[in-house]
Formats: sequence, structure tokens, C-alpha cells
Amino acid sequence: MNTHDVSAAPEFIQLLLKQKQRLRDAQSRKGQHPKGRRPRDEIILQFKFRLMMNQGRADFNTFNMRSSFIPPAYTPCLSPFRDLTKVMIKDLLLETHHRGTYLLLRSITPPDRMTAVMAIVEDENKDVFMLQLYYQEEENERAAEEILKEGTVLIVKEPYLKLMSDGDYGIRIDHLSDVVYLPMYDERVPNCWQLRFAEHNVSASAWKAMGNDYFGESKYYAAIEYYTKALDCSPTVEEAHILRLNRSLAFLKTKQFDAALSDIESTSTTLKPAEKALFRKAQALYNLQRYRECCEVLKFLRMEYPSNVAAKGEFTRAVNRLVEQENGRYQFKQLYMEATKLRPPHLDHSTYFGPVSVRASGSRGRGLFTTEAVKAGDLLLCEKAFAHAFADTGKAEHCQNVTLLINAETNSMTMGAQGELIRMIVQKLYRNPSLASVITDLYHGSYEPVEVSDVDGTPVVDTFLVERIISLNCFGCPLSSRESHLRAVEDETSQKTNTNEEEFHSCGIWPMASYINHCCYSNARRAFIGDMMMVRATQDLAPDTEITFWYQMPVASGYDERQKKFRHWGFKCDCIMCQDDQTTKKSVLARRKNLRADILKCFQSRKRTDEAKIEIILATMADTYSRPAFEVPRLSIWDPLLALAKMYTQKKQPVKAIDSALRVLASRGYVIDGGNLPRTSGTPMVVRQWGLMNERLIECWMLLSGAYHLVAPDLEAQAEEYARISYKTCVGEDETFDETYGKLSDLNARP
Repeated sequence: MNTHDVSAAPEFIQLLLKQKQRLRDAQSRKGQHPKGRRPRDEIILQFKFRLMMNQGRADFNTFNMRSSFIPPAYTPCLSPFRDLTKVMIKDLLLETHHRGTYLLLRSITPPDRMTAVMAIVEDENKDVFMLQLYYQEEENERAAEEILKEGTVLIVKEPYLKLMSDGDYGIRIDHLSDVVYLPMYDERVPNCWQLRFAEHNVSASAWKAMGNDYFGESKYYAAIEYYTKALDCSPTVEEAHILRLNRSLAFLKTKQFDAALSDIESTSTTLKPAEKALFRKAQALYNLQRYRECCEVLKFLRMEYPSNVAAKGEFTRAVNRLVEQENGRYQFKQLYMEATKLRPPHLDHSTYFGPVSVRASGSRGRGLFTTEAVKAGDLLLCEKAFAHAFADTGKAEHCQNVTLLINAETNSMTMGAQGELIRMIVQKLYRNPSLASVITDLYHGSYEPVEVSDVDGTPVVDTFLVERIISLNCFGCPLSSRESHLRAVEDETSQKTNTNEEEFHSCGIWPMASYINHCCYSNARRAFIGDMMMVRATQDLAPDTEITFWYQMPVASGYDERQKKFRHWGFKCDCIMCQDDQTTKKSVLARRKNLRADILKCFQSRKRTDEAKIEIILATMADTYSRPAFEVPRLSIWDPLLALAKMYTQKKQPVKAIDSALRVLASRGYVIDGGNLPRTSGTPMVVRQWGLMNERLIECWMLLSGAYHLVAPDLEAQAEEYARISYKTCVGEDETFDETYGKLSDLNARP
């Protein structure tokens, strides 16, 4: 939704076709032994040469479009290690997943990092291939040298040998659990690969000391490895307590909050928990968004250790998150400040779910429903993204995050940070299995997920399930919807043509919002600040009403064009607007389209605009609709009417401006009492029915407010209040309404 889909873009279709051809060529060699393999020394030399060239490659501060290809989906290894049979590199066949087997390998070059972390690896026969590890931590999280340094010994479960795009061969790994890294003390490491210090009789305290050394060097994964080994060496109760405390901190550093919490909870050896244990438990709970439990732990910590200054600050922070979570109270201006300063704009705020619940929605699967009556503008939810991939295309240092993601199986191509989003979610689920169901419960189409959640104590995360879920539930998003609104108004003021909904390179997954089904005639609207999504009602809704918003903005393009956009999700929209288009004769739709073209020409004409002619065409267009606008919004009419209202305003004809502006709202499905002229003074203006929301209706209400100021002053404030509600719905908040429309007044005053 709102992602930059380029699947139909001619300039990219050739890339898709080439990739499909490569896959066919590769499949034609499935089951064959690799032919023409180069000598070991040549493979190593070529890799090191490329590594040297890549280290001096172009400055990343310049825009560099990258392509990333999703391979044909395959499941991760689901067999425990004891059931796997060892094979050698010489046994591997092309384009084959060698089920029930494993490879024992050692890296023999420094690693390189592009889309994957790569190195040349050898087996015990000294045969070599390139190893490609996908969806690894980013360089700023964990250096490639730490992931796959020279000399790393690893097991590849059910290896997959593929023909690479350059015609060479490589072992590709897409599932994190398909690799097992072996510490040098592991009995499965061959003697010839072990280092001298790997003695089997080292004491727990010695292993702990080595773990502490690695921790001091910020090599947290290595520290975890050695603390774990120390725990296996029969430490005393006190030693085990300290080891788990140390390891819990390393787990926190690597964002493994489930594991950190498990270690801390197993350290309770005395009646009074250790100060460090309580503080780290609170940190783990906070990062798992379990704010109430976090507050309870910090409250106890402050009571038992009153001199802990840090606990006071953490308690205040956790209480603030709890208030947001339970009451939906946010200081939105503070959110804007954070989103402006932080890169990526990942805000320290919590999720609020208002009067909504997930329920069955018939043939639509599951949907989100109201649990009580709500008014237009009410906050239904304010959700922090489960994961948010930011691509700041306005700043060169972030442009490398923009990738063309190509999936030849689904014939889809997207431009943006979706590839990064896959990596982020795979890593997050792998580190914290307790969160898995939040993502895996989301709609995934026909993809069949595996039923195994862990093997040998290691979480199993199906990367291709994650990719499919992202493709069907991902939201493209701006840095802020207010920023997009200002930009849209500026484009309209400078007469730039921007008729389509924006497409964004930044993207994220908001799980609760993902349950909201599509409807062209939607009753809710989403807005963004950083990685926070606000969803507000655009209409007054009764209890047990299904909440809907559009996946693609409805435009005056007819039924067939509209339905094409929904094929990706596998449904056809049957809303009242689509039904009306489907039942309207094609000749009528064609006439309406021609009339709309005529009216747009009138506005674009360099000659004096003929308002009378425009009014006649609008009346003729209205006759092409058989159902009243309060039932079916008239998408072909509203924007010419708004342009006409602005024209009357500029010509200082407020009565005509009011009439045109009210017709704008009526054409969008609004039913309004008390706004027309002439009127009885003191009669209030009331929106009896809210129609199809659009952010330009804010401008319409403000235009009405200005015109009423001249001829019906008692309605001025009412119109502005409706503008404020519309602004809150489209932008997500109304704290900046006065500031924004002060700026827009200055903008509209420009010559």
C-alpha cells in the first residue's frame, strides 16, 4: 500500500524478463554436477581481487541503484542435526536442495558484503566454493568480519548450490537457522582446523574471562559464546549467577531480549534480586513493549535500591509509554521533533489500540471492527511499526537503502526499502521468537508456512514467508503525513500536476493496521509520523462496524482500471462505487470521461476562463450519474468544483464560492444541513453524513470559512472546526493545524 510498485514500468520489465530467463537456464541444469569449475587458487585470487576493488568502490554518498532478486521459495531445514548426513562439496548438484544432509566448512578468505555476506569456504577435502549468507545484520550492527571472519567454521544444513548471475557457482543461504557457527572448542570442528587454545579442560572462570575480554571489545556474539561454554563447565551457583548476568547484558546489546529475560529470570538465587538483574530485566521488558511489567520491575528496583539514579529516569520513560499504550495520549509536536532529528526516524513511543478488535469478516478473512460508537476524527489506533525501513531519498547518505526488489515468481518489482524490511523482520523474529506470531499470523496468501518453530533449540524463521507477508501487508510511508500534505498543497499552488496518490520508498509493517480491509468508499484514514501510524475514523461509526481504508486511492478511472490494482492482493472490490461503475454503461462512462477532459481544458486555457461554460459542463456531467451522490460519491466532479470555488473566491464572489464548495462536499458523499445561502441567521451548520475523505477537503472547508466570514460570520468558526477535524483525520493530529494553515496562508499569498 503506497509502496513504489514498478511492476508495469517499461524501463524495468526487461530486468524482470532477464531474471526469469536466468532462472529457466539455471533450472535446465538442475541435478547436474558443476562443469568447468576453476582451480582453487584461481577462485580465491579472483575473490580477493574483487574484495580489494569493492573496498575502493564509489562513494556511498551518491545515489546508486541496487537490484535484489528473490529466489524461488524453499523451506528451511526442519530436521535436527542428529538426523542429517554429512556430504562434501564434490557431492553437490546444481539447483538442488540437498535435503537430509549437511556440509562442514571453513572460511578461507576475509568476507565481502554486498546484498549478502560472502566468503570463499573449503571443506575437509580442500574443495572450495563461494558462500553467500543473506539477511545478515547490517554493518553498523555487526561487521561482516565478525559474522564470517577468515577461519570461521560452520555447518550448512541442507545446502543449496546455485548458478550465480556471473556464471559461477555458489552456496546460497536464505534462512538464518540453516547455518550453525561452531566455536573452536566444539567437538565437531576437525582437529586440523582447531586453534591451540581450544583445550577441553579449561575452567568456567577461564571461559568467563575470555567472554569478558570479547565483551570489552564489543564483540558481543563471541562473548555470548564463551559465557555459554562457561555455563557448560559446572560452575558454582555464584559463578553461574554472574555468568547469566553477564550473558544477559550481551543479549541486550545484540537485541536478543527474549534470551536476556530468560537469563535474568534464572538468576533469582536469593530473596532479594540483584540490582543489575532488575535493571536489565526492565530493559528487556521495555524493548519487548511489555510496559506494565517493566513499570512494576522498576518500581521494585527503586524501592529496594533507592540510590539508583538511572532507574528513576527509566521509570518515568516506562510510565510515559504505559500512558500512551492505555490512554492514547500523545504529544504529537514532540513526535515531529523526534522524527525530524532521528535517522532512521524510529520513535521511542508505544502503541495504542482504541475501540477496535480483530474479528472474522466473511469472505474477506479477518478485519478490524469498532467495539463502540466513534465520531469522525476519533483515534482508532496509533501503532508503532513492528519494523520500519527508512530510505531518505532527499539525503545522499541514505540513498543506498533504495533497492529494486524483483520477485520473478510473483512478477512483482518494487522500488524502495522493502529488501531491507525483509532483513529487519527476519532478524527480529530470529532474535526474539516470542514475537513471531505477531507477523506470521498476518495474511500470507497461498503460501504454506512450515509448522516447526525451532530445531535444536534454534528458532526457525522462514524468510520466504516473511517476504510474502511483507509483499501483502507492507505500507509505504512518508517521513510525516503533514510534510506530504504541505508538499501536495505547494504542488497544487504552483500548478504542478499530481493526480495520483504518493508512492514512497520508506516502508514498514504495522500488524494491527494490516487487519484493516480495503474499501474504495473507506471509513478510516491512515497517517504517519516517523514509524508511528495513526488511524482515525473519517465518518461517524456505529459499534460493530468494520473499519476500512483504501489500499489504492480511488480515482475517476472506471471499474476495470480500479480492479487491476487489487490483483496483487487477490480480491475484487465490490464497494458501492465499484458496483456503480460496473453497472454503468460504457458509453456513459466514456461520455463522462470526455466531459471531464473538456472541463480540464477550460481551466488550462490561457484565455479568460468561462465560468458559465464550466457550470454547464458540470451539470451535464452530473446527469451521467444515476444514483445520488450521498450514496455514490462522484469522483469526476469534485475537483473541478473545487477549482471553480477557488476561482469565485479570487474574484471576490463569496456566495458563488460557498455554493461551489458545498457542491464539492456533496459530490464526495457529504450531507450538510444549514450551510446554504440564503439562510436564517443562527441556524447551525451540521454534517449529517461524512463522505469520502480527501486531504484537499481541508482546503475546501477553509475556503468556506473565509467566504462565510464575509457573508455569514456565525458559520465561519463551524467551517473551520470541520476543517480541523478533516486535518486531524488526514494528517493524524490537530496540534499543528493553526501553524500549518498559517503557513499555507503565506504560501497562497505568493505572487
